Amino acid sequence: MYKRITLLLFISAWLGASVAQATVRLPRLISDGMVLQRGQPLKVWGWGAPGEAVAVTFQGKTLAATTGPDGKWTINLGTFKAGGPYTLSVKGTNELTIKDVLVGDVWFASGQSNMEFPMRNLKEKYATEIAQSTNPKIRQFLVTKKHSFTGPLDDVASDGWKNANPENVLAFTAVGYFFAKDLYDKYKVPVGLIHSSWGGTPAEAWISPESLKPFEGYAKAYAKVQDPANVKAMLDKNKVVSEDWYRAAKAGDQGRQLNAPAWFQAPGPEDAWKPITVPGYWEQQGVKEVDGIVWYKKEVEVPATAAGQPAELILGYISNQDSTYFNGQFVGWMYDRYNLRKYKVPANLVKPGKNVITVRVINTEENGGFIPDKPYQLQLAGATIDLKGEWKYRIGVATPPMGYRVNLAYQPAGLYNGMVAPVTNYAIKGVIWYQGESNARKAYEYQKLFPALITDWRARWQQGDFPFLYVQLANYLPAKDQPGESTWAELREAQTMTLALPATGMATIHDIGEWNDIHPLNKKDVGARLALAAEHVAYQDKKVVYSGPVYQRLQVEGGKAVLSFANTGGGLMVKKGDKPLAFAIAGADKKFVWADAKIEGDKVVVWSKDVPQPVAVRYAWADNPDQANLYNKQGLPAISFRTDTWPGLTVGVK
Repeated sequence: MYKRITLLLFISAWLGASVAQATVRLPRLISDGMVLQRGQPLKVWGWGAPGEAVAVTFQGKTLAATTGPDGKWTINLGTFKAGGPYTLSVKGTNELTIKDVLVGDVWFASGQSNMEFPMRNLKEKYATEIAQSTNPKIRQFLVTKKHSFTGPLDDVASDGWKNANPENVLAFTAVGYFFAKDLYDKYKVPVGLIHSSWGGTPAEAWISPESLKPFEGYAKAYAKVQDPANVKAMLDKNKVVSEDWYRAAKAGDQGRQLNAPAWFQAPGPEDAWKPITVPGYWEQQGVKEVDGIVWYKKEVEVPATAAGQPAELILGYISNQDSTYFNGQFVGWMYDRYNLRKYKVPANLVKPGKNVITVRVINTEENGGFIPDKPYQLQLAGATIDLKGEWKYRIGVATPPMGYRVNLAYQPAGLYNGMVAPVTNYAIKGVIWYQGESNARKAYEYQKLFPALITDWRARWQQGDFPFLYVQLANYLPAKDQPGESTWAELREAQTMTLALPATGMATIHDIGEWNDIHPLNKKDVGARLALAAEHVAYQDKKVVYSGPVYQRLQVEGGKAVLSFANTGGGLMVKKGDKPLAFAIAGADKKFVWADAKIEGDKVVVWSKDVPQPVAVRYAWADNPDQANLYNKQGLPAISFRTDTWPGLTVGVK
């Protein structure tokens, strides 16, 4: 009995000692490979046992602290110059060693899908850049997506800091990588990216609950999701709506019935299939009010020289989901419209002569089909077959749209709590931000909401007015023949107005988007234009031309509108033509017509014979101002603008 008690006491003491030895812990940001911000007071923080003594050693300096009753501790290390790699050690009852620490510039990269857009989605477009990406001085810390409605989290989840190289860079934000590369190439200072973004999310999701109080609707919405019962009810409803829709679509799909061959194997009578053009949406080709499942097929002739060899089937972008078959065999699928379909076709499926491609398209709402102006081809050994043109289609099942589901990631303050607040102790150089698409329908509100976000983050980081650089919305959606109103133009206007805040900069990109893709692939120029803004705003290079021409004032002289501009750089110029386009002019009747225009020095003169007494001018005021061609001689596009303040489409929309 005595031996047993002694053994139990020994085990208890050993376990207690083990627990004590593993007391001090650090947030995930403070980990191997981290980049610390030069020239800013640095905080190191973490957790331990209440009252535990903690010491941090870095670059020969040791500082101490004692954890509070809540087990938290913070140590201010002071400021340091760029350099490294260094080692940082943290010692409590246990000791932690952080290796390969650099001191340089840290940028918080955030927003929605165009910031999230990873380099892996650009493997072909930027194959050379990826192959040459090895640079241990450029690093990313990718924050795992997480929302919180119970208050700010203490920490984030992440795989840690990653050096840029051809493997790791595939997970980097593409915009952020090109931004960081340009800055490193110029200043030779390590660059760290804290990448915290989430596709589709509105600005209100990234603002703290306290700063949302002036926005009554968002404050109420946040109060609602703070109740776990309400969140559960939302999730339960989402599940029912989604499961019911897919259950009905699957059961009703005539192309895949249990007791009959599927249409990708046995398509049925030929007269049951109707002609349709690919690419294109079926709603725009007479197949009205059909959500659900539509089957497509196309016969292609494969030359004998390519038979028996592997092929690649490229099917552009499909709205929304597809399952694709080649000669009756499954070759690939994707679940959303934002990814290029590239499917490998095994050699044994490629026959000489007639081959059949079958695509089962599932569309839950809005337009369904094949998105225009994307690649559609079958790449064979020694030949390429163009797949654009006539296909055949057959409706598998027509259903009502799926209906509204609550996305918790889009709810107010949730992403601030989960993906911003936990890192605000970490010193940064500034923020790069690419967001706004999800707020375009509420653009007037964004005039106040976006500045509120910037002010909020600056208050939380407690670093004063750090540089906040952002991307203006790209050109998107079909171009229109006549001038008119535009929610995207109004959102761009709100972004331009936000430049009134100190230490802000904007990259204008309405010339490098894609009308049919909300995720334009040219991320290199976006990063480059953000880097120019950083050179001016963050690095105080006042000689750099960092922006395109900015409208300043309007004067009416002799029936013509004379517009003055700032940021003209080496002077105004036009691209794609011999005169400025995309200018519209109106009189007191507020009816805009396309205008003639010419450059005179740092001014643009605008007129129309149909508007003898001009009152207002607009430039590039459209979702997709594809004709806009006014630049400065440094090649940066003029920022879209209007001289009027007439109410737009989004006035009062909240």
